[in-house]
Amino acid sequence: MSVETNQPGSGKKSASSPGRPLAPGRSLRPAVSPFRLPAYAVEPEPPQLQAEVFYLQKQIQSQTPMILVLEDGELVKGCIEWYDRNVLKVRGRTKTLVYKSAIKYMYKVGDIES
Repeated sequence: MSVETNQPGSGKKSASSPGRPLAPGRSLRPAVSPFRLPAYAVEPEPPQLQAEVFYLQKQIQSQTPMILVLEDGELVKGCIEWYDRNVLKVRGRTKTLVYKSAIKYMYKVGDIES
C-alpha cells in the first residue's frame, strides 16, 4: 500500500514508504485556517446623534403629531412609531417608512401656526 503526495515546487509525485502510516488526525492536505470576519470598531455616537435620539424618543413616547417635509417638497403627516439609523416609521393615514436622508425638516403640527 503506497500513498502518493504532490510535493510543492517539483511537480512530481512521490510515493511515501509503505510502512509509515499517517498519524491519527493528520491528512495529506495542508491545514486550513477557519474563515473569520474581521472585527470592526464601534465608533462612539457624536453628540448631534445623541440629541437626535433624545428628540425622537420624546416624540414617540408622547405620540406627538408631526409633519415631515421631504426633500422633494412632499409632506408626511403622522406620529413617529419607531426609528433606526436610516429610517423613521410614521403612522398617519397609512404606515410609512421614510429615509432620514430624504427628510428636509420636521416639526410638530401646532408649531407652524404659532
